[in-house]
Amino acid sequence: MISPLVGHITLAVYALLLAVGGVIGFVRARSRPSLVAGLASAVAALVALYFSTLRSPFGFPLGMALALVLFVFFGYRYALRAHKFMPSGLMAVVSLIVVGVMGVVMDWSMRP
Repeated sequence: MISPLVGHITLAVYALLLAVGGVIGFVRARSRPSLVAGLASAVAALVALYFSTLRSPFGFPLGMALALVLFVFFGYRYALRAHKFMPSGLMAVVSLIVVGVMGVVMDWSMRP
């Protein structure tokens, strides 16, 4: 059996990666859109974490939806940039892992 704590930790680490990625994008390329998108995505992951800690039925699904949207976004950017792995490819893989963890945690948390 998998504990919801695994989902909570996953969302917290994901939020941290998203925020750090946005800051790095801003520092290296002076990209304000990277900073705003990274921090907004991190806040969304933290909101999902908050709801999941309250055992709300919206917490893990929100985290999964965010990760799915970001997987599509980063996967698309990876495909456009001649398969340059960093940072789009890495974030696509991380987002896909988060989708999987959220799916497993939701499955276990909804069982009687």
